[in-house]
This record gives sequence, C-alpha cells and structure tokens, in this order.
Amino acid sequence: MFTGIIEATGRLSAINVNSQGARVVVQSGDLDMSDVRLGDSIATNGVCLTVVAFDSSSFSADVSTETLKRTGFVDYKVGTEVNLEKAMLASTRFGGHMVSGHVDALSQVISIEHKGNSIDYWLAMPADLAPYIAEKGSVTIDGVSLTVNGLTADSFRITIVPHTQQETIIKSYQAGTRVNLEVDLIARYLERLLLARSGELTPEATSKPSGVTEELLKKSGFLS
Repeated sequence: MFTGIIEATGRLSAINVNSQGARVVVQSGDLDMSDVRLGDSIATNGVCLTVVAFDSSSFSADVSTETLKRTGFVDYKVGTEVNLEKAMLASTRFGGHMVSGHVDALSQVISIEHKGNSIDYWLAMPADLAPYIAEKGSVTIDGVSLTVNGLTADSFRITIVPHTQQETIIKSYQAGTRVNLEVDLIARYLERLLLARSGELTPEATSKPSGVTEELLKKSGFLS
C-alpha cells in the first residue's frame, strides 16, 4: 500500500525482456535505499514492483506481461524518468490517499493550461472508469495522489502546484503523454458492497462497465 506522495524520481537504466515479461533496473535517484530489503514494494510510476535485487543507488524488479500490456511500461525505454515511492509504514504520515499500486488503465493528457502559479491538466477518462472518478475525489496519476477538480463526460481535470511539478515527472508532460491511472480504491469496494447488498453481485454485474446505477443507489438508500 502507498500514499501517492512521491519520494524521489529515478530513471530506467535497463529493460530486459524475456518470455515471462521483463526485468527492469531502476536508478533510484534521491530515494533512500538504506532500509530497502529483498521483497519490498516500490511504486514505479504508480506500478507496484517487488524488489528482487538492489544496491545503494538502484533496484531491480520483474514486470509481468500483463503489466507490460496494461501500463505505461508498454512505452518506456532506457532513460525514461519515473516517480518512486516505497511502501508505506504504519508510522507513515498519510498525506495522500490509499493507493494500491495496481493500475486500472492508461489515460492521456489532452490539454495543459497555466493558471497563475499552478497548471491545469485535462486527461482522458476511460468510459469504464468514469463511475469511479468524482469531482473533489482522488485519483492516482503515475503514482501521484491528486484531486479531481473538474469533470466532463469523457475527461477530468487535475491542478498541479509548483512543488508537485518540481518533485515529480509531471513537469515533462505534454499533450498526448500517456499516464498510468488508478481510481480510488474505496470507490471500487463501495460498488461491490452495494451490489452485494442489493443481491446483484454476479460475474455479469461486476464486469465492466460499472454495475452502480441510479436505481441501485435508490434501492440501497443513498437516493430518495
């Protein structure tokens, strides 16, 4: 589990593709590696990776074929810059939101607009994930915990303050950049609880698109 508060940025120094997927080596930059152990989890652009080897300035991890297909790793090359966060501790200050490190889909930057000292980014919203994205709710973009500040039928807006811009790879985004998207974990569990409560928890009901409807919300007492 992660918080979405980026600790450092690093770079991919090797991507060795094999029949099971790939093994990647990540130069860890300013990430404190002093307490890292084999088997630890490090979110790399929001993808939870398991450390299989490490030294004071890098770590290696295996990436499955599923991850290669469904995340930004499909585009990454040696030299690609990545956001890094070690798994949270029980004593960690919870500055972001609950992030699992399991990417739901790739999104894409649509437009970028400077507003004062902040920057607005509009991103594409996959139709099957739209029910889980709410204004003033949380999303994770390339491992960064962010607040949704605007919505349309097929896009959402995030606002990036200078500190986040400086400390993450968001500073390199351009229109067309593809990013890893993880929706709020609580929204997913809420859907499952509502379906179970209504007696509609079936494989068909839980397949995408979301089974949460206005009728279901009324039946569950959330709407009058």
